[in-house]
Amino acid sequence: MIHPHTELRFVNDEVGHGVVATQFIPAGTITWVLDKLDRQFTPQQFQKMNELYQHILETYSFRNNHGNFVLCWDHGRFVNHSFKSNCLSTAYDFEIAIRDIEAGEQLTDDYGYLNISTPFKAANEGTKRKTVYPNDLETYYPIWDKLLAANFPKIATVSQPLAPLLTAKMKIEMDKVLKGEKPLASILELYYKSK
Repeated sequence: MIHPHTELRFVNDEVGHGVVATQFIPAGTITWVLDKLDRQFTPQQFQKMNELYQHILETYSFRNNHGNFVLCWDHGRFVNHSFKSNCLSTAYDFEIAIRDIEAGEQLTDDYGYLNISTPFKAANEGTKRKTVYPNDLETYYPIWDKLLAANFPKIATVSQPLAPLLTAKMKIEMDKVLKGEKPLASILELYYKSK
């Protein structure tokens, strides 16, 4: 489930629709949680689907570390790519804001950590990276781990409207990290290496 202080809006002709903050969302806020309504499709199920359904899943889902296609039931599936993303996935089935997100600003993910199937050239944002590749997690995980490490402790200091959706296992793991009893898991744990 996507953060409740967001809505789906038309951004422009190039991007189409995106998820936009309706209120200020501070860094460290959980912006998305894998919940019981999200659907998962195995690679085998995907292969048996007709091309129309495959195209929908390729467009609106991400792949987890098992290679399953995860289709968000709400407008979380419309979060757009950015090389300067303001949200970042964790190894705990939720994402956090890695910087403050202002009202009216899009929530964005770097699709490089979403296990895409094929490379694509993204909009020019003035960054060195111009293309998203299926193995970007292997290349950029040290950078993303540092961003997570800098912002994960803030989880305990800001309002968390999505906290009730965290599973007991997620809460236990998160609490151990926040208390310093366990190291923060690397985002590399999300990587799915297709065969």
